[in-house]
Amino acid sequence: MANCFDCLKKIDWKKTGVFAAGVAFGTAGIQILSSKDARKVYTNCTAAVLRAKKCVMKTVSVMQENAEDIYAEAQQINEERTEENELSD
Repeated sequence: MANCFDCLKKIDWKKTGVFAAGVAFGTAGIQILSSKDARKVYTNCTAAVLRAKKCVMKTVSVMQENAEDIYAEAQQINEERTEENELSD
């Protein structure tokens, strides 16, 4: 029996307590995160992200169209300058 008590004296109770508390909080956390209320929050957050994605993609499309227009106009300007230079030479 004395050997058993010697083993208990060697245990670091602070670390054991911290471990046990972590397991308890982890278990409680999993239950909280899997609740109906948490699911509702996740669903609303996902919906907000999808709305933001739609807005960003619309803005990107407009910017891409503008960039294509600018590029086409720049090419036209360079073609006109080339023609003018050829005529003046």
